[in-house]
Amino acid sequence: MAAEITTTIRQKGKTMKIAVTSTGKTLESEVDPRFGRAAYIIVVDTDTKEFEVIDNNENKNAFKGAGIQAAAAISQKGAEALITGYCGPNAFTALNAGGIRVANDGKGTINDVIEQFRAGNIIYAEDANAEGHW
Repeated sequence: MAAEITTTIRQKGKTMKIAVTSTGKTLESEVDPRFGRAAYIIVVDTDTKEFEVIDNNENKNAFKGAGIQAAAAISQKGAEALITGYCGPNAFTALNAGGIRVANDGKGTINDVIEQFRAGNIIYAEDANAEGHW
C-alpha cells in the first residue's frame, strides 16, 4: 500500500491538486523524469500545502500498463494536473480522459516545481513526449 502524506499550493487564487513524479517521499526530492515508472508520485494540494505520497513501486516494475495505472492512481487522489519529465501516449490519453492536464519537462526538486506552478510558469503539453514503455 502507498504511504500517505500530503501538500498544496495556490496559482493565481485557484485551488487545485497537482501530481508531481518524484524520486523520493519529500518535497526536497528530485522530480523523477518518468511518469508511469516513477518511484513515487506526490499529490500536492495548492491551497493547504498538504501532500500525499503514492508509492508507485507496483507500477514501476509492471510489464506494461504502468502509465495507465499511475494515471488512475492520481485521478483517484483528485489531481487536476500532472508535472513530470516524460509521459507516453497511452498514459497521456488516460490522463486527458480523466481531465488531468499534463506538463512535461519538470525538473529540479518538488519544491522547485511547486514554486514554478505558483508563479504560473508551467506549460501544459498538447501531446505525449515519450514513446510507450519508457
